[in-house]
Amino acid sequence: MSEQPQRSYETAAARVEEIVRRLDSGQAGLRETLELVREGRALIEFCARELDAVGGDLEELRLDELVARLEGDHGAGAGESGAGSGDSGGTERDPTEGGPA
Repeated sequence: MSEQPQRSYETAAARVEEIVRRLDSGQAGLRETLELVREGRALIEFCARELDAVGGDLEELRLDELVARLEGDHGAGAGESGAGSGDSGGTERDPTEGGPA
């Protein structure tokens, strides 16, 4: 158990695969099966916590990226807004100007 906090997701997942192979072989006795199941369960819980933590970090990164993009759009949007309005206005003015002329 003292090893578990030092484990990485990858080593824990690899150990779970080993446990599954051993259990699937049918060669483990009753006590060994019980120990393997207990160890496997603890490793799976560890892996689930790791995945949850990474998932939360990814969501945070996505939110940070979204905020940065939105802030960038507002900054760029202010400069482009005038140019964009002029372009859009020019497009709208052509039919209007063409009507009275």
